[in-house]
Amino acid sequence: MSPFKHFKNDLPASIVVFFVAVPLCLGIALASGAPLFAGIIAGIVGGIVVGMASGSPLGVSGPAAGLAVIVLTSISTLGGSYQVFLTAVVLAGILQLILGYAKAGFIAYFFPSSVIKGMLTGIGLLIILKQIPHAIGWDKDVEGDDAFLQADGQNTFTEISKAFEFITPGALVIAAISLAILILWDTVLTKKHKIFQLIQGPIVVVALGIFMNIAYSKGLLPFSLNEKQIVSIPVPNSIGSFFGQFTIPDFTALNNFEVWKIAFVIAIVASLETLLCVEATDKLDPDKRITPTNRELKAQGLGNIVSGLIGGLPITQVIVRSSANINFGGKTKMSAILHGVFLLISAIFIASILNLIPLASLAAILLMVGYKLAKPSLFKQMYKLGWEQFIPFMATIIAILATDLLKGITVGILVGIFYTLRHSYRNSHHVKDIISDENGLAVHHLVLAEEVSFFNKASLLNTLDKIPSNSKVIIDCSNSKSVAYDVIEIINDYELNAKTKNIQVEKINFKP
Repeated sequence: MSPFKHFKNDLPASIVVFFVAVPLCLGIALASGAPLFAGIIAGIVGGIVVGMASGSPLGVSGPAAGLAVIVLTSISTLGGSYQVFLTAVVLAGILQLILGYAKAGFIAYFFPSSVIKGMLTGIGLLIILKQIPHAIGWDKDVEGDDAFLQADGQNTFTEISKAFEFITPGALVIAAISLAILILWDTVLTKKHKIFQLIQGPIVVVALGIFMNIAYSKGLLPFSLNEKQIVSIPVPNSIGSFFGQFTIPDFTALNNFEVWKIAFVIAIVASLETLLCVEATDKLDPDKRITPTNRELKAQGLGNIVSGLIGGLPITQVIVRSSANINFGGKTKMSAILHGVFLLISAIFIASILNLIPLASLAAILLMVGYKLAKPSLFKQMYKLGWEQFIPFMATIIAILATDLLKGITVGILVGIFYTLRHSYRNSHHVKDIISDENGLAVHHLVLAEEVSFFNKASLLNTLDKIPSNSKVIIDCSNSKSVAYDVIEIINDYELNAKTKNIQVEKINFKP
């Protein structure tokens, strides 16, 4: 298939993702304690290099908030040397390549659907909560930070209440008008004419934001924005000064054990976060395409090697950008590649124009992305599926909001495992109706399931203990393909102990 087949869809989607990516790249770099340009480099590499190597049709990669704390503490551990840290990023990329060739991508298929949906919804709610302060002009919370607790002692909710004490009217007006345009574009205009499908609402919102910011600064409107309320990226004076912002790793640190340890942590966390996002992105894909996970690990490894070699932050696939790509019409990986190209061009030639974009405009775009991820109808749908789906779904959402992405996913998976074990506990065996044999004994026919693991020990013991004295029990393994040694041991021990209660034990197809 030609990479340009869906160009009319991919181009506008890539522009939207580009506008979303710029502040996130900068915010994550700031939260990581790294040079701001390191975030832009990671965004460029995530778009172009990973986009070309990946098999994901809609996933978008770049610096991730989930790694910000790891990067911050790692740079500190390495004596504040960013060059030494870059060596760890390169090594992490090599480890990810090894994981890809070792076919470790199968791990993605063990994430329960309820947890993935909970992750998407939790991220949607988190985006909304984190963008409210930016929409009303309070910018203390770093753009792209997904942690509940902040470095200044605030948390997600106190940050919002604090923001309402310091409302900036200029930012609020821009955010309100931008949201109105986005809602109108999404619900009315795109259905009226094809031109509104080609020119996406977010592009209009950004253009309007720049116009209003200029109008504020010229005194044409009675409001103002300060420098922290607009995008801020480094502005190179020449091509030479642009390339001067790149940093080379210090490979003399290869004999430092801490570097290897940090590389291992980055490789594992980045791989897990990528696999989670791959699974979630595939669920959002209207065409339900399946991303080859091993190829994705290789692509991420290549991306981290390149990013580390030229001074960028570690890279993962990022659900915020991926969902924005899907929501605004992306069809193929060309949109991810183009967003990287736009990041590169803008960093060289139009950084000064980007520095006119109000964060309130971008906050409005992200609020729409958040709403589409966390629609109320999804809660209703999950509730109808029953407690086994709804409780892990809700546990994942609550844990993500109260901690961060990876911890939230861990909680969701643990709750999902509990329900799996509970289900397994209940379905290890069944007892047929009691009959009488020729000697008049009550017979209990115990039929074991196809797979009986050590998780079923308690359930089986409970059933055997309830068999009354002076009766007969048939333990039937005819349907069983696998019986754990722990269960075999229980059956053998029960047979010996049953004689004391005058219980006859007969075993069918039992393989000790």
